[in-house]
Amino acid sequence: MSCLASCCAAATCGLCSTVASGISKKSARLAYCGLFGLSLIVSWILREVGAPLLEKLPWINSSTHPKAWYQEQAVLRVSLGNFLFFVILALIMIGVKDQNDRRDSWHHGGWTAKMVIWILLVILMFFLPNVIITVYGTLSKFGAGLFLLVQVIILLDFTHTWNDAWVEKDEQKWYIALLVVSVCCYLSAFVFSGILFIWFNPSGHDCGLNVFFIVMTMVLAFSFGIIALHPAVNGSLLPASVISVYCAYVCYTGLSSEPRDYVCNGLHYKSSAVSTSTLILGMLTTVLSVIYSALRAGSSTTFLSPPSSPRAGTAKPLLEGDDVEEGKEKEKEKEAPPVSYSYSFFHLIFALASMYSAMLLSGWTSSSESSDLIDVGWTSVWVRICTEWVTAGLYVWTLVAPLILPDREF
Repeated sequence: MSCLASCCAAATCGLCSTVASGISKKSARLAYCGLFGLSLIVSWILREVGAPLLEKLPWINSSTHPKAWYQEQAVLRVSLGNFLFFVILALIMIGVKDQNDRRDSWHHGGWTAKMVIWILLVILMFFLPNVIITVYGTLSKFGAGLFLLVQVIILLDFTHTWNDAWVEKDEQKWYIALLVVSVCCYLSAFVFSGILFIWFNPSGHDCGLNVFFIVMTMVLAFSFGIIALHPAVNGSLLPASVISVYCAYVCYTGLSSEPRDYVCNGLHYKSSAVSTSTLILGMLTTVLSVIYSALRAGSSTTFLSPPSSPRAGTAKPLLEGDDVEEGKEKEKEKEAPPVSYSYSFFHLIFALASMYSAMLLSGWTSSSESSDLIDVGWTSVWVRICTEWVTAGLYVWTLVAPLILPDREF
């Protein structure tokens, strides 16, 4: 066993050195995404095969637990190591404004050291007592909620930016394109909602809760268009239609997460386990969606552009006098290239994403479902549905806020 561990450690260090040497400044964000994706893969592997190993650790196996509990422990411990790694980076990067700051090179370089620290943190988590992991699991529910909220705000920012970009072109073809895309999105939202009635409201069963969720989704989509097109509201049909499609999708993910023994889950009823290929596909979808959200957040000018960034607006001249010596120093400061996004917030997004992915893989720390299933249970259902309603509330607020608070800028 010790020989095998030594070989694995040597191979891992060699891989780290090879990967680290190929990472440049331009690919730093992708490298963080790759590291985050690796953490999800490790979590999934340990979730599937790590339970027998954890049973042999006396400080973890302190009493009798089912297999699903050990799987949950494996996921949460890897997630905690990943969370601490990104939180430490977020704290270190607080206040970085320009590329002359030494910490800028820490953000983009030192990948061999970063990978070694990440591995050590993950391994260290398996030596912590169960009570710490339990507390982290509870906190992760709130962290995952914050991550979902960030996803929603990013989507709202994206739709408004998309709409403004096409409107600013001020050409008839772009207005026609806006109308076509909006109509297609609305048709997709309502057609998909109709399909949900077939999947999650099987005949012969009283599925009032599912019907309520689906009808609410359709009502919200219709309300978005009415409010956006109201003369008193400075809205547009494109953001309303895109948000409608997103709400329909979130409603679907919520309904598909219903327990497999629930008769109203017509799409997955009696499916107590999933095939390996389906499990791999679901895991890849989870990895891609979480990485995309974190990367999108890391590139968002709405959240991350620091005051010194060119994206945040133009700054006033730094020098107006004739003092030569002082002017040279200020000129150097002026010439320092500003960072294009907040490094600290970028790492914070990955930390929250670590919590969110842990909740997905552990079924929101609910062991009532089959251990072969991912993101299934009533907790997941209500988290998804609440996310849909929060999305609707935030979008409506962006429309009516200028009317309610006319003295403030939005």
